[in-house]
Amino acid sequence: MIGTKAIIALALAGIALPVQAQGTADIQAKIAQYRHRIELLKDQDAIENLQAAYGYYFDKALWGEVADLFTASGTFEYGQRGVYVGKAHIRRALTLFGPEGPQAGRLNNHMQLQAIITVAPDGRTAKARWRGMVQKAQPNENGQWGEGTYENEYVKEGGVWKISKLHFYVTGFTDYDRGWTKSAIPMVGQSAVLPPDRPPTEIYRAYPGVYIPPFDYVHPVTGKPIPVQEPADSVLGRK
Repeated sequence: MIGTKAIIALALAGIALPVQAQGTADIQAKIAQYRHRIELLKDQDAIENLQAAYGYYFDKALWGEVADLFTASGTFEYGQRGVYVGKAHIRRALTLFGPEGPQAGRLNNHMQLQAIITVAPDGRTAKARWRGMVQKAQPNENGQWGEGTYENEYVKEGGVWKISKLHFYVTGFTDYDRGWTKSAIPMVGQSAVLPPDRPPTEIYRAYPGVYIPPFDYVHPVTGKPIPVQEPADSVLGRK
């Protein structure tokens, strides 16, 4: 990411025009535009760091730290497990992925990649799409590879960005040794031990099914919404 000082220097360079060629009001408007753009870039940087922190905390089962990244009424949805609401319930739901804290023989890496972050013009909310690569292992079981897409939402509270909605759409999981062409591990459903607050917002089949989560942003060149089409048997229901 470009540093804040570099951004400011570029912005100032862009307005370093002869004063006589511009009216004072035009100059002030230009400065305001650059300041607003700088703030939005700083917001994007903060959100990228926030999501990266989520990945590092999730990797090592630091469930308290993960939950603290959410707003008080934030939501957490992973695959077909359902929607958990509120920091306390999210923290409990995370224990379904394993005990809290690093454990010998356990691997739960969730890499946060390929970010497209869209901050609202008022700088108070944002949406972002990420790709998640997953490495899983636990004692006495074979390892797994996984992949999926995040469609998340964020809110700035008291000058601090927090996650208001995290939704990880599972593309698929496979056995580490057998690989994608021979193994497709079904998604985990809703827990009977710790039921979610709401059922899954979308019912779909993971690999070998094909499901593309709706894009939260328009096409960067055409400016048009991006249509999504999947085989009919992959999408079982949306809410």
